[in-house]
Amino acid sequence: MIVFNKLWNTMKEKGISQYRLVKEFGISSGQLDRLRKNENVSTYTLNQLCIILGCKLEEIAEFIEE
Repeated sequence: MIVFNKLWNTMKEKGISQYRLVKEFGISSGQLDRLRKNENVSTYTLNQLCIILGCKLEEIAEFIEE
């Protein structure tokens, strides 16, 4: 299972709020909701988050065995 727990820490470290992702960077609130629930998101969204946050994928997502 892929989880996005690291995303919230990375956002905090970079000083980027969820509000800012929506208003300044065009990430939909629906995508953020799916990330919060560890549901499916597109690779496009993950790519955009990496660009916005200036980070690598492993700083926002990780695979854990259930």
